[in-house]
Amino acid sequence: MQNKKINLKFLINTLITLIFFINVQFLLAQTDNNSYKIKIDGLAAVVGDFVILDSDIDKTIIDLQSQGVNTVDLDRCSLLGKLMEDKLYAHHAEQDSLEIDSQQIYNYVDQTIDYFINQLGDIDKVLEFYKKQDEQTFRLELFEINRVNQLSQKMQTKIVDEIEITPEEVKQFFNNIPKYELPVFGAELEISQIIVKPEVGEIEQKKVIDRLESIRNDVVVNGSSFATKAILYSQDPGSRSKGGKYTLNRNRPQMVKEFRDVAYRLKEGEVSDPFKTDFGWHIVKVDKIRGQEVDVRHILLVPEITNMALSEAKKKIDLIRKRIIDNELTFEEAAKSFSDDKGTKNNGGVLINPTTGDTRFELTKIDPVLYNQIQRLADNEVSAPLLESDKQGNQSFKIIKVSNKYDEHTADYSKDYLKIKELALKEKQLNAIQDWMKEKIIDTYISVNQDSRDCNFTNEWLKK
Repeated sequence: MQNKKINLKFLINTLITLIFFINVQFLLAQTDNNSYKIKIDGLAAVVGDFVILDSDIDKTIIDLQSQGVNTVDLDRCSLLGKLMEDKLYAHHAEQDSLEIDSQQIYNYVDQTIDYFINQLGDIDKVLEFYKKQDEQTFRLELFEINRVNQLSQKMQTKIVDEIEITPEEVKQFFNNIPKYELPVFGAELEISQIIVKPEVGEIEQKKVIDRLESIRNDVVVNGSSFATKAILYSQDPGSRSKGGKYTLNRNRPQMVKEFRDVAYRLKEGEVSDPFKTDFGWHIVKVDKIRGQEVDVRHILLVPEITNMALSEAKKKIDLIRKRIIDNELTFEEAAKSFSDDKGTKNNGGVLINPTTGDTRFELTKIDPVLYNQIQRLADNEVSAPLLESDKQGNQSFKIIKVSNKYDEHTADYSKDYLKIKELALKEKQLNAIQDWMKEKIIDTYISVNQDSRDCNFTNEWLKK
């Protein structure tokens, strides 16, 4: 019974391919006395339920260019191979009913169109440059490209998501590397910080609460536009231009807990009372609830920091620094007792590298702002207090210390275990993906146009 199903699907896909070629030949025949030929978008390949046209390769080039990728050295064979990989992932993602974030794709398309307009001047010039009839068609094409990309990423994540690696596998991986091929790790630093935030006075907090309540009343009672209010008054630079809009997903927390708790309690159309987070005070309106996704708009107001509060924070961090230098407290003890940075205080102030997950920062890849702050510090030297402002304009003082410096060196199993583990895991994941690819290529209907059969593909798309 299973063989019959497979054969039937194979027959259907074959017919699709055949019909496409018949239509192409028919259109070519409709020229006057055969005096000229119309250039028809050709079929490059079929992978499962997906048809890849020659124009899809052109669209991929456009998408890569919008991301700032240099496409000069990319050949069409390699791009076709990449498209076929994406379509194979996407085909099986749909077979496995993997969900995608449509709103995220729409947002990306908006950003892409805005990028093109910024580069070329206006939408008409964009359409002319990319030879598109209208904006809607262009948007749909970009949406499909990115829909497939997201399905592809979802499938790849699913393949490797549950792959783990044991210490024994890490050791075996390291021992199998020839000594002359051992990786070289650049100079690294361990950095600690203590942050002191000025205290916001009750008067300043009441001012923003009253202002938010006034805005809320104007929306709820008078029917004013929440989005317009957000554009005019919100102090959140990440959403202000979009009318305060964010799309939340219950399965992928991206906002602070206090914000999520309020947003998820609201019904469609409801506007919250003012509430506080580490960023300031907010009101939230729920626009749309779609299963696990919630479209919200918010307005953020940040209470003003008085000169007196700023001065008191400076005095506090000066005192903390003095007690550390006088050896009354270690830096770690001071961080745990006095730092206002929730992310590091319980770790003794030690920063975690968001890229690697460990405490080391490679000198050549460190954030430029942070690098300028620590470049002249000796080991265990405590910096002078630094005044910083975040994206919302919130000011704070911090002191930093370089705990350890590691010179550039050849990989050492004991010293660099976490990095070696990461490399070993990536190799194991890559092997899993390659095994999956080989298996699915055999099980999936695949057809490659004759014009592309001379391509030197990485995968066995031709099933020789």
